[in-house]
Amino acid sequence: MPFFKSEDKDDSDVIHTGVSSVVEDDSLIDHNTHLKRQLKDRHISLIALAGIIGPGILIGASFALSNGPASLIIGFGVMGLIAFTMMQSLGELATLYPTGGTFSTLGNKLVDRAYGGAVGWNYVIIWIAVLANEYNTVAAILQFWGPQVPLYGYILIFWFAFLAFQFLGVGAFGEAEFWLALFKIVGIVAFYIFSIVYVAGGIRGTKAFGFHYWNDPGPFSNGFKSVVNTFVFASTFYSGTEIVAITAAEAANPSKAIPRAIRQTFWRILVIYMGIAITYGITVPYNDPALARSTKVLKSPMTIAITHAGWSGGAHLVNAFILVTCISAINSSIYIGSRTIVNLAAEGSAPKVLRRVNKQGVPYLAVILMNAFGFLSMMNVSTGAANAYNYIVNLSGVAVFIVWGNVCFYHIRFRQAWKLQGRSVDELPYKGLWYPYLPILGIVLNVFLALIQGWSYFKPFDAGNWVDAYVLLPFFGVLFVFFKLVNRTKWVKLSEVNLDEGRRRDVITHKTDSESTI
Repeated sequence: MPFFKSEDKDDSDVIHTGVSSVVEDDSLIDHNTHLKRQLKDRHISLIALAGIIGPGILIGASFALSNGPASLIIGFGVMGLIAFTMMQSLGELATLYPTGGTFSTLGNKLVDRAYGGAVGWNYVIIWIAVLANEYNTVAAILQFWGPQVPLYGYILIFWFAFLAFQFLGVGAFGEAEFWLALFKIVGIVAFYIFSIVYVAGGIRGTKAFGFHYWNDPGPFSNGFKSVVNTFVFASTFYSGTEIVAITAAEAANPSKAIPRAIRQTFWRILVIYMGIAITYGITVPYNDPALARSTKVLKSPMTIAITHAGWSGGAHLVNAFILVTCISAINSSIYIGSRTIVNLAAEGSAPKVLRRVNKQGVPYLAVILMNAFGFLSMMNVSTGAANAYNYIVNLSGVAVFIVWGNVCFYHIRFRQAWKLQGRSVDELPYKGLWYPYLPILGIVLNVFLALIQGWSYFKPFDAGNWVDAYVLLPFFGVLFVFFKLVNRTKWVKLSEVNLDEGRRRDVITHKTDSESTI
């Protein structure tokens, strides 16, 4: 019998306060997790486009920039290529099987229940790290304005505020993220315009300097080592690209919304990530003292650039913008982590009690647990915000490579099972580009980066950071063996994969056009 009793069909303990069966449209509830399908197409499109813009890319990028502008572009470019390959595989799978537990559920279906559980928990770890860093950033910004309040005071205030908001339901989350995403896009574009004007000499008292910082101090701070260091940060910044797969379970029309969001991936990578890499590299030199890793605070390249341009008060404007992105990013982190946990619980890879949801369809215990991990940000009280950020990023970087590489692996297993069982590719609602070349490339690149991302700690050998960078690789294996032995799972044969389980129709296709656009 499985350790967490996932095969027990009695759902009596799944719902805490009950889901209304009188007025609720049955098609609007996911019967596996009891989450409500209230996310509209426009919610998912904007969440996919700009929900990934968080404090990491705005503040944490200062660490990546200290490796040099060329390292920033190479690191972001390579990670963008990996993200694109992963998203093509994910798009095909998530459109056909719109489940919020994509990374664990598909592993259960196509590989092994123990394997899916191990991948799912690695995905949770990514968002635990991101969440802790976001609380860390919020506290650092508010300390900039109000140093008289202790760091833990700010963290506690926001902890309760975000917990309360999550309890409003996924509809409120989607609407808030829609408008916050629009705001973030406007802010990023405004910085791009400022950067062009600044380097072109359009600001009074500043001469045109173009790509001067690429020559002095130069494109790299430490050769190949600079590029490797950038990969770790870039992997964390790209976390969230795959959020469309998590939203699928609570989407009203996944067959329309998911492919549309997947097709936006190229533009997200080009406009947001590569745009940030270029503008940061031309407006701030990599040896700027404000980027120093030894500082006890976090500095945004945006703040540094605007200050150098002569507007010292601009730091407050940038901090206000970053604070708003933090609000969005923390909401997203709690949402993604809790939905992954509730699916793990439903599948027998987490305590069953975490499946419980309230009348709003909110998995309240999973939300509380996920938000509790935000207290890891308390380490900044003793180590400083910058050092705390560095530690957590090192820990989460390899988890991204593990999860993304396995999405490509799932895609190959799925196609093999699809073909073996006599199905036609033409039946798929969305087909990933250039199969099998892209998923194979994705696996190779993710394995390669997972192995070299801690390379800079070998010489001189830094035992603490080396363990921090690689500990999740053996942890993945230990977790897999644990689930394998305790739940007595078996490797899934391709001929036995149930290709119809988990598929569902859009829930509002039967409504009129006027109704579906509300």
